[in-house]
Amino acid sequence: MRVLLVGSGGREHALAWRLAQTEGVEIHAAPGNPGIAELGECHPVRAHDAEGLLSLARTLDAALVVIGPESPLVTGVADELRHAGIAVFGPSAAAARIEGSKIFAKEVMRVAGVPTAAALPVARPPCVVKLDGLAAGKGVFVCRTAAELGGGLKAAARAGGQVVIEELLEGEELSVFAICDGARALPLAPARDFKRLADGDEGPNTGGMGSFSPVADIDADRLSEIVATVHAPVLEALARRGTPFIGLLYAGLMLTDRGLKVLEFNCRFGDPETQSIMPRLEGDLLGALAAAAAGDLAETDLGARDEAAVTVVLAGGSYPERSDSGGPIQGVEDAKAAGALVFHAGTAVRNGRLVTNGGRVLNVTARGATLAEARNSAYAACERITFPRMQYRRDIAAEEAGVAR
Repeated sequence: MRVLLVGSGGREHALAWRLAQTEGVEIHAAPGNPGIAELGECHPVRAHDAEGLLSLARTLDAALVVIGPESPLVTGVADELRHAGIAVFGPSAAAARIEGSKIFAKEVMRVAGVPTAAALPVARPPCVVKLDGLAAGKGVFVCRTAAELGGGLKAAARAGGQVVIEELLEGEELSVFAICDGARALPLAPARDFKRLADGDEGPNTGGMGSFSPVADIDADRLSEIVATVHAPVLEALARRGTPFIGLLYAGLMLTDRGLKVLEFNCRFGDPETQSIMPRLEGDLLGALAAAAAGDLAETDLGARDEAAVTVVLAGGSYPERSDSGGPIQGVEDAKAAGALVFHAGTAVRNGRLVTNGGRVLNVTARGATLAEARNSAYAACERITFPRMQYRRDIAAEEAGVAR
């Protein structure tokens, strides 16, 4: 069975790694990355090139296309493939608006009765300023002071487009993914990510600097309750609009003292949470994705191993403002030999050498019987890897693992 995975980041590498464990599967990626190339064949077709992807899927006779990044989903790549009779895991452009427009998402949540942060008519601190459209995880500005609000509004103005002003919620964040077939939602193990650049949740928002799974106090019953409160009403609301959601519906949540609130919805697997969820996943992931694409998850089930996983993102020195390119990377094989999984996120091979080619360069994931054990292993592996101006947070999962900072 040939699977075509669209994308080139750490999320796609983690998905390819997990899918490659299915007996009889043949992994193809467009455009892929050097890590995915160790698992299958990469093709020089960009994730936004619907015509090129359609041609490739037909040439390969791909049984399923899995679209990783949000941008091609929002621009309708899944629609082009579906219209041509290709089985696709990923929502239509109309359904992907749940991530593509914060304004649209707020309206869907209002109609569906999903608890979320209150919209504010006037920007006053404390508040949160959000760009309406896609911003690669960097379009949210938390403003506790007048100075931060001024900076957030200026940054939003430079980006252009509409903005959403919301109340600032306080509490623990939580990411809950659900594989959806248009009507049903099959949840995966919950995770927590770390969006700020620096230790102590300081610095600008990024696409994510690390993650871990499981999350304390979110057991199977609580997870089912969340899906019933959050995912199921949104699926119903989108279906009533004539835009059923087939793909991965990702709810970014805040556990506040006033109960659970939705911060945002995404229309795809999260990054870097996927890198911590995939190593714990039990069951037939490929079967679940194919069943969702076919519109019938009724007989599908997935579980999670009774272990922990921690992921640390190794980023370039200019991230998140700019990407790094051409810096030699060393120590990846040493980190893997120590038992870690190393997912490529922004790498390339030039003249036979692995080099940096992005902002978030590598994701180092380790598993353990406990969160503390997984965390220790992840950081030990990080110390084996080097590239120029490498930076990473030293406090991923520290509090949760009981590590003094």
